[in-house]
Amino acid sequence: MFSSFETNKRIVPRISTCAENRRSAPPGAPTLPRQMNFQQLRSVREAVRCGFNLTEVAHTLHTSQPGVSRQIRELEEELGIELFVRAGKRLTGLTEPGGHVLPIIERMLMESSNLRHAGQEFVAQQSGLLSIAATHSQARYAMPVAVQEFRAQFPNVKLHLHQGSPKQIAQMLIDGEADVGIATEALGDYPQLVALPCYRRTHSVIVPPDHPLLDAPLSLEALTRYPLITYDTGFTGRSRIDEAFEQRGLQPNIVLAAMDADVIKTYVHLGLGLGLGIVAGVAYEAERDTQLRAIDAGRLFGINLTKLAVRRGNYLRKYVYAFIESFAPTLTRAIVEKALGDEAKASHYEI
Repeated sequence: MFSSFETNKRIVPRISTCAENRRSAPPGAPTLPRQMNFQQLRSVREAVRCGFNLTEVAHTLHTSQPGVSRQIRELEEELGIELFVRAGKRLTGLTEPGGHVLPIIERMLMESSNLRHAGQEFVAQQSGLLSIAATHSQARYAMPVAVQEFRAQFPNVKLHLHQGSPKQIAQMLIDGEADVGIATEALGDYPQLVALPCYRRTHSVIVPPDHPLLDAPLSLEALTRYPLITYDTGFTGRSRIDEAFEQRGLQPNIVLAAMDADVIKTYVHLGLGLGLGIVAGVAYEAERDTQLRAIDAGRLFGINLTKLAVRRGNYLRKYVYAFIESFAPTLTRAIVEKALGDEAKASHYEI
């Protein structure tokens, strides 16, 4: 039997327990066995996410630590297995059965979330919240036009933009904190995500207007003669830059590494070395960067592939598909659904 309870002023569906039935049953009535509920499943999931710290789990779920322990123990009794390794009253890890059951629990909780979203889709087709996680370069240079188009099409949808490293973006998607993630690195490395290619881009070397490299052929050997400023490790194709120098047995003199292009351009303009690793045609804007010049470096560092990712099995509302297509017109709803596979089609409701 399904009922609902209120958590942080949000109605969350859950499976009611037969323990509740026992409390309301008349004296002498037969006692029914317990049934699992969503709060038990959340307690197990959050215990793993919080490093088996039940105090932190209780804070996350807005309940008490004894309540969390009780929920976990009742689920273990229902399943007939121990999910956690214990040292006294402390949880120290997952048992082998616990490791097998955890993905099932995560899928059940994801589907309960998908069920809520499906209902909300019918109630409010043109409103809601879209959470996007992106690197600074993507948010600053690649997304503005898509965001502008999306806002015109869905003015009642609130946009939340999170900026972070590619690994942070992947984790936000996995944890359900973001609907869409955009980055050049890392997103294709996680089996929990479906990463779709969007754009192919190259790096550019940026220099002051009087730099000698503007009058000479660009080569890796030439770059090693100057102090370099480029992206930090894990950002915007930095791995390709490192690989190019390493394959030639060269050691670049990187004097500053930053997470975003604006910082790199600022310090190049101030004369702190030669800026390297700016995405051509995106981060370099000739009408704004009048004190800098760009040299295409695609021949040296190859092609970087910008990817858009969503969590595998996640329910995507109509406006999420619309944003994806605004950002990358080749990623139509049909293509995204095909990439997501049968799970997406099974949980899709046409409005």
